[in-house]
Amino acid sequence: MNLSNLKPAKGAVKQAKRIARGQGSGSGGTAGKGHKGARSRSGYKTKRGFEGGQMPLQRRIPKRGFKNFNRVEYAVINLAQLQAIADKHNITNFDYETFRALRIISQDEVLKVLANGELNSAITIEAHAFSEKARVAIEEKGGKVSTI
Repeated sequence: MNLSNLKPAKGAVKQAKRIARGQGSGSGGTAGKGHKGARSRSGYKTKRGFEGGQMPLQRRIPKRGFKNFNRVEYAVINLAQLQAIADKHNITNFDYETFRALRIISQDEVLKVLANGELNSAITIEAHAFSEKARVAIEEKGGKVSTI
């Protein structure tokens, strides 16, 4: 075997369909485009979503709701996650830069602390927002809460 006699496996390569090469090919004459009309002619193009004059889907379906551009999307962290990080990295003082260094939040993200889970130690934490239960839970353990 050498490079000059390499060829694909039998049945792996399919012959291209020879369109508009005479009646004997099976797709001669109109070349599979039917008779007359815009679609049979060269340069035919329709707009995206055009359904041949029928009311298109994007106009049949009603508009619903809206996107509130004033909404603030928070990156959230729970008390259980905070406790796990405090245990693992031996941290008691959490501020924005600490969260960035630990890759919990990315640049320009707004952080909110939620009350899922329990705290075992007193921590000082600085975030953009706190749920009321999280604030109470942190302060009960002797920790401090400050809003950025």
